[in-house]
Amino acid sequence: MDSAHHAAPSATYRLQITADFTLSDAAALTDYLSDLGVGAVYVSPLLEATSGSTHGYDVVDHRRVDPERGGEEGLAALATACRQAGLDLVVDIVPNHMGVADASQNAAWWDLLQHGRDARHAAWFDVDWAANDGRILIPVLGDDFDAARDLSITDGELHYYEHRYPITPGSYAAGDSPASVHDRQHYELVNFRRADTDQNYRRFFAVTDLAGLRVEDRRVFDATHAEILRWVRDHGVTGIRIDHPDGLLDPGGYLEDLARAVPAAWITVEKITEPGEDLPSQWPVAGMTGYDALAEVNALLVDPAVEGTMTQLYRELTGDERDYEQHIADGKRLVATTILQAEIRRLARLVPEGRQEHDDADLVAALTELAIAFPVYRSYLPLGAEHLMHALDVAKTRRPEMAAALDALLPRLTAPADEVCGRFQQVTGAVMAKGVEDTAYYRYTRLISLNEVGGYPGTFGSGIAHFHSAQERRGASASRGMTTLSTHDTKRGEDIRACIAVLAELGDEWAAVARLLLDLAPVPNRAFGYLLWQTFAATGLIDRSRMHAYAEKAMREASEGTGWIDPEADFEAAVHTAVDAAYDRPEVRELITGLRARIEPYGWSNSLAQKLIQLTMPGIPDVYQGSELWEDSLVDPDNRRPVDFATRRAGLRSLATGRAMPPPVDASATAKLWLTSVALHARRDRPELFTGYTPLLVDGPAQDYLVGFDRGGAITLATRLPVGLEASGGWRDTVITLPVGKYLDALTGRAVTGDVPVAALLAHYPVALLLREES
Repeated sequence: MDSAHHAAPSATYRLQITADFTLSDAAALTDYLSDLGVGAVYVSPLLEATSGSTHGYDVVDHRRVDPERGGEEGLAALATACRQAGLDLVVDIVPNHMGVADASQNAAWWDLLQHGRDARHAAWFDVDWAANDGRILIPVLGDDFDAARDLSITDGELHYYEHRYPITPGSYAAGDSPASVHDRQHYELVNFRRADTDQNYRRFFAVTDLAGLRVEDRRVFDATHAEILRWVRDHGVTGIRIDHPDGLLDPGGYLEDLARAVPAAWITVEKITEPGEDLPSQWPVAGMTGYDALAEVNALLVDPAVEGTMTQLYRELTGDERDYEQHIADGKRLVATTILQAEIRRLARLVPEGRQEHDDADLVAALTELAIAFPVYRSYLPLGAEHLMHALDVAKTRRPEMAAALDALLPRLTAPADEVCGRFQQVTGAVMAKGVEDTAYYRYTRLISLNEVGGYPGTFGSGIAHFHSAQERRGASASRGMTTLSTHDTKRGEDIRACIAVLAELGDEWAAVARLLLDLAPVPNRAFGYLLWQTFAATGLIDRSRMHAYAEKAMREASEGTGWIDPEADFEAAVHTAVDAAYDRPEVRELITGLRARIEPYGWSNSLAQKLIQLTMPGIPDVYQGSELWEDSLVDPDNRRPVDFATRRAGLRSLATGRAMPPPVDASATAKLWLTSVALHARRDRPELFTGYTPLLVDGPAQDYLVGFDRGGAITLATRLPVGLEASGGWRDTVITLPVGKYLDALTGRAVTGDVPVAALLAHYPVALLLREES
């Protein structure tokens, strides 16, 4: 990666900008964020989005800042506040798609629907004009649609209940029925189920309300980025985070265009890599947005030595004999043959020569098998050609009868300029994301803290040596990329994962409780029940409505017993009954509260350990909004709940004026706030201490429970596997050998040097941040 010009901040703090937390609210928070120690405010998408959008990834107008989020005035206020506080400003942008749920809000989409391929904005959208006689399919109709009853002409528009659509000039005369007018439009309203099979414009994954953009066309790039480039020029935006570059036809080309337009910007990309995969080094970016780092820290909290025990328990309790690779294949097969069929069929339509020897079904089946077998999100040919060949071999092994059809596709799939090649690379990422993150992660529930974006649940934890190797690589090649523990896309908050990791250490104790819970409040799918009770173990009895909402989303994503399109009432009722049992039935409630209390001190230890590691490891640390205190969020939209910044302000103020160190375990999570602020200040105020990476030598009977590394004068020490540490007798005479020099523990104020007994060093907190004293 070419990062020579990317002036990275010391750390970022992610804020979700909404109608309820506007840019002006963010501006008013900059003094707190500066006091906390961050180097940059990092905001969610700001361009005008669909009215009421809580996330901003459904942009409807690239020409202005979203008025609901504060508009131009709000952005100017935030930019000014950042400058005054000495903070950089980083923005999240969405080049891959636009929001089209309400055509009347999106002028470009409205123009496309009104004028078809002659529209001024026709080049913006990725439409297959050869399909459906050139009419754009809009899959919004219900199963009981009746044209005479449901369609109407109002104010020169075609209406289907609350949905509004344009009418092509000259296609409507007085007295025409709405149905006949509809038949003369450049679009066709069809049953919502046809989105899965017949959709003829590229979507974001399987979301029909998000239409893909063609930023490979320079005119489209210019039109959709002019306002963003103005923010850099006029408001001093210093960094840009790119959402979902893998959806683009040519991510590398797009990033080169962007880097040329903003050569001094710190650019990061939201990219998921699989084990052993690296970000293309040719890309002119600083790095990724941190999911790889999250996976490395997350795995460190889990003991690989108990994999056999936990796997046996999982299979015994759930009856699920499949390994993770089989779950990947099954999840990808499900989505490729259901919600993403349309994308595969579009590919097949591009191979007319293949129909001479293979019918459409054969081509679709071969392309489907190849997408399922693809081992990473996508290739960027000629980069990643080995992944395509691997997929070809796997597909032939699984389906030898398809060998001829697969071989026939190969010449076109290996030619980067061929449309088939380009579109296949876009499709494999969608199949991976929906089949793995949004399906397999909810089905394979051996230990769900590992089922996290960027992770690989098939590997059960990691050892210290593996972690050190990963950080040495990160320091050498991705030191300006982000690190993170929680985002708006993570499946569960960082402290929920920290607690779930404890379950793997409790062995028979967890097994006994899990067995009872599965029997007392049964769920038809026991693997899903196992996910539910692991979740309760970590969250405790959170607000009931939150858990019901989570359970509904999780079981529908799993798609084993119910689903999004046709929910199965009896299955879902059983799951909701189990959730209610946790709150209403004493025998279930007592099991959960007892387990939660048992886990809590060890969960706190894991929480502080992973936070300090992430904030001090190589890379630019991001703090997701609110996660300086306890982060107990579940999957979105739960992780976009309002943050109580008043409590955080008060907590930080009390720490600044207080005389006593906060306790390591307390309900207010003050210790986490203290640790976060201390580490962020160290990164910002003493950057010279964070320029290298050297694993530290730990000697003694408890050496496997301590992670230690020196960043070049800043030394991180963190406890791992706290249950095992306690059971083995504690630190005893374990010693850490410090590099030459005098050090001060920034958390406790203790001065240390030379060989230090770990028991004394970690007497108050399970972690230490030792900073070399300035001479």
